[in-house]
Amino acid sequence: MPRTNFQELLDAGVHFGHLARKWNPKMAPYIFDQKNGIHIIDLHKSIAKIDEAANVMKQLARSGRKILFVATKKQAKEVVAEKAAAVNMPFVTERWPGGMLTNFPTIRKAVKKMNTIDKMIEDGTFDTLAKRERLQITRQRAKLEKNLGSIKDLTRLPSALFVVDVQKEMNAVKEANRLNIPVIAMVDTCCDPTPVDYVIPANDDATKSISYIIDVLCAAVAEGLSERKLEKEKEAPEQTDAAAQGGKKLRTRKAKAEETVEEAPKAEAAPAEAPVAEVAAGTEEEAEAKAE
Repeated sequence: MPRTNFQELLDAGVHFGHLARKWNPKMAPYIFDQKNGIHIIDLHKSIAKIDEAANVMKQLARSGRKILFVATKKQAKEVVAEKAAAVNMPFVTERWPGGMLTNFPTIRKAVKKMNTIDKMIEDGTFDTLAKRERLQITRQRAKLEKNLGSIKDLTRLPSALFVVDVQKEMNAVKEANRLNIPVIAMVDTCCDPTPVDYVIPANDDATKSISYIIDVLCAAVAEGLSERKLEKEKEAPEQTDAAAQGGKKLRTRKAKAEETVEEAPKAEAAPAEAPVAEVAAGTEEEAEAKAE
């Protein structure tokens, strides 16, 4: 797993917090100093927290679970969409749909509606509709794609949430807390870290800072996915060998059973001949006695 570099964090501006007058006292353990009215984040603690979060995300990816990336602020939207898509993870970069986690079945219905429209286009049903209906369906499809297109492969609740700016994504964090879904988040000095399970103290306003941290986390996810792939490849030959051995044992048992069946009639046939001969002899004697 890639290690976080102190100098790279410094160059990315991860250490810049918010204005000192807007700070949240609960972030005090992560603040190093104050300069020109701006709090400076302790990067040593940021490194430890980034590595911890990366390890958690790697283990989740290795076990085949999904992590939902949430970032609707303009500085993070493009970065998160690009990096999350690269590691095949769902993401929300437009508007957080209310009840997306707590009312997940309804969200799935909307996604199925989008898939139904796609099938209509593929099988030609869409072309048979009136022009006005086609226009309405096209607009509906575009709206669904914009809000839910990035989560169409999310068939069940995610195992974790990664959030950029917990203040802006407060609704997402609340829903995750209600369902006991772990939250991993970049937390600035003006935010409350209490609802977050894995706090990453960092500047969540600069694109460069966000990009660097997401790069590290997505690299850990990619590593977890590659390890999972290798494990599956190793398991496949083992299962094939086990199946072959099982088939061989079954064939051996079948052959033994057939041999037993073939020998059994022979063994029974030998003693059956004697009684038949005796009966025949007895019948001839009775016939001679009657004749006399």
